[in-house]
Amino acid sequence: MAEERSSPENPWPVRTVARKIFDWINRLGDVWVEGQVTQLSARPGTATAFLTLRDPSADMSMQLTAAVGMVRELQLTEGSRVVVHGKPHFYPNRGTLSLRVDEIRQVGIGELLARIERLRKLLAAEGLFDPRRKRRPPFLPNKVGLVTGRASAAERDVLTNAHARWPGARFRVVNVAVQGASAVPQILTALSTLDRDPEVDVIVLARGGGSVEDLLPFSDEALCRAVAACRTPVLSAIGHEPDTPLVDHVADVRCSTPTDAGKRVVPDVAEEAQRLRQMRDRGRRALHAWVDREHKLLASLRTRPALADPHGPLDRRAQDVDQLRERARRAVRHRLDAETAGLDATRARLTTLGPAATLARGYAVVQLVTPEGVAGVLRSTSQAPPGTRLRVRVTDGAVHAVVTTDGDDDRATAGGHGDRGGDRAEEGGGGAEPGA
Repeated sequence: MAEERSSPENPWPVRTVARKIFDWINRLGDVWVEGQVTQLSARPGTATAFLTLRDPSADMSMQLTAAVGMVRELQLTEGSRVVVHGKPHFYPNRGTLSLRVDEIRQVGIGELLARIERLRKLLAAEGLFDPRRKRRPPFLPNKVGLVTGRASAAERDVLTNAHARWPGARFRVVNVAVQGASAVPQILTALSTLDRDPEVDVIVLARGGGSVEDLLPFSDEALCRAVAACRTPVLSAIGHEPDTPLVDHVADVRCSTPTDAGKRVVPDVAEEAQRLRQMRDRGRRALHAWVDREHKLLASLRTRPALADPHGPLDRRAQDVDQLRERARRAVRHRLDAETAGLDATRARLTTLGPAATLARGYAVVQLVTPEGVAGVLRSTSQAPPGTRLRVRVTDGAVHAVVTTDGDDDRATAGGHGDRGGDRAEEGGGGAEPGA
């Protein structure tokens, strides 16, 4: 028959719940568990030792019970890394859970190094060691976050060397445990706090030298991933030069020692002042060289004829313009004279070839006169029978005549009056011998 479920009207008593938890846990098999011993209680005269086993990468722990002889045989101390075999056991009377341990093995150095090496390959495969993801710390940070042990030599080395190089350097120091079971959780909290601080521009994670076991927290997977996830650049200064925990590969900058971190987190004021002087001198020399070069260029330009005597070329060009103007005037005058002479010659030829010139040489123009007026030029004797009235034009006028004989007789009688200067010779008119 199935057991009734609990309800407000039918609640289970404590013993029932405790028995059910006891039965469920007893069905669990034995397990192997790894962790770090943080508390150890093995009082003399007792057969059972009580231990607290903590997860180095998380804020979790569980209670262990083991035979006192087993603990004393292994000489376990707080901070020891162990692997235990046991079975979970629930105590109904107290309502507590613990792991009954029947075997304890200490984790040796070789096994720790092997695990670190496997973690190194895993993180490298994920790209956490890639140099391209590393950020460059600021040249002069506003404030430096320092995560280190309280009153430790590492803290003193970082602060002393940083203030010696830059007296105005500002620090926010967070003291944490740098070894042991509580180191990783405290360091993770400190990193998160400094990463959220807007004034902190760079974080230094510093610890002095130590054994492999002492430096194990700085090869913890959770810490490495937290450093990789920080938005603020992180400098790692763990141990001495030969010590290379995994956080050194994940951090943006690896410093060989805390002293080296103090020197690299801030610039050297003396070196920067010297660099400024050198740059100032270089700037001054460059400026002087540029001024000298431009001065020489101006001097060379000033010595050029166009600048040395600016009116001279203008005067010479004015003379050239005057000469060209005079040449043009002579050329025009010569052309006009030549054309005038040609025109006069043409006029003379026309005058020579005209009727007036012919009349001036003694020729005359005989025209027929009818009652209607002048009918035309007499060109043949057959046109002038006796009685025909004629008009004879000479160089200085015209006379009128009447034909008295026929054309076969060379004599004629002239009559009438003459017109002087009243007529002009006509083009193409007939001519007559002088005195006809």
